[in-house]
Amino acid sequence: RLPPGLDPSPADLDRVRDAIVVARTLFRCYGQIRWEDDAGRLTALRERLPAARFDAVHLYPRDLRALAAADVVADMPRLSTAAGLAAAFPEATLGIARPGDLVLDCLSDGDDRWWIGWHRAQAPSTCWPGGLHPRPLPGDKVSRAWLKLDEAIESFGVEFSAGQHACELGASPGGACQRLLESGLEVVGIDPALVDPVVAAIPGFTQWRKRARDVPLRDLRGFEWVVADMNIDPTSTLEAIGRVVTAPGSQASGIIATLKIPEWSRAAGLDAWLGQFRCWGFTPRARQLSTGGREVCVVALRTGPSRNRRGGQAAARGSEGVRRARPAKRRPDR
Repeated sequence: RLPPGLDPSPADLDRVRDAIVVARTLFRCYGQIRWEDDAGRLTALRERLPAARFDAVHLYPRDLRALAAADVVADMPRLSTAAGLAAAFPEATLGIARPGDLVLDCLSDGDDRWWIGWHRAQAPSTCWPGGLHPRPLPGDKVSRAWLKLDEAIESFGVEFSAGQHACELGASPGGACQRLLESGLEVVGIDPALVDPVVAAIPGFTQWRKRARDVPLRDLRGFEWVVADMNIDPTSTLEAIGRVVTAPGSQASGIIATLKIPEWSRAAGLDAWLGQFRCWGFTPRARQLSTGGREVCVVALRTGPSRNRRGGQAAARGSEGVRRARPAKRRPDR
């Protein structure tokens, strides 16, 4: 259901998509088709579709349940061919679209019915069938947090610079840290529990074995990125993030946070949670990732100078010293 005042016209779909946090994908719907046999499916499809040439065809289920997003995407060409879509649209790509492609959406709502429509591929998630992240979890990654962060980076177009410093709150076992390190960042994982030895051995990684609230404020300076994916309620997650981004001399310019929603009724607090990011001086965007569960990923970028208001001058004078100290891997618990 669209929020009041939003027009689902092609020109506004991107704006609508940003406003509907829990929608994996959006398309302009032609309606539902039903059939009794395979021949009837294609007949019903042709009768409902206008005369248009589609660059890509996306067939995907409405309800993933226990299916992995990457498995659905990988199996889509086979299922599309079996459904007759390859023969019906011989020039169309049966899989990931390219930006600018006109995509035919076939949303499977059962064994004998589809919802069909179209959209214009633009952002990465609109190129993926059903908005499903197509990458499987590589075997050398220590946890699914790697995959969730990978989808967040691609979905939101996050750009890191090699040598930037990041901290992850609630780092163990280290999957998200592993993904950050692969992007060329210097990473501090903050968690009382040990991270996986594979991650601990990667150059550029340091672990502070503390709870986030026990880290002295002076040690929270110098991080350009703050990442948090903790199994606690959103209010507590925001409190932990707030200690970092409001610490005197904070250099934080970006936040990637996962807000757990144990009960969907708690989602009513989303506007207030996003408002907290704005109070810190960040512009937030939120999306429920296809690789996540009952949670929302928020990517927030600093809207103005990264210098903290309360400690701006101290940050300007001290940031050089903080950056020199970072390679020494100073730990606040020692």
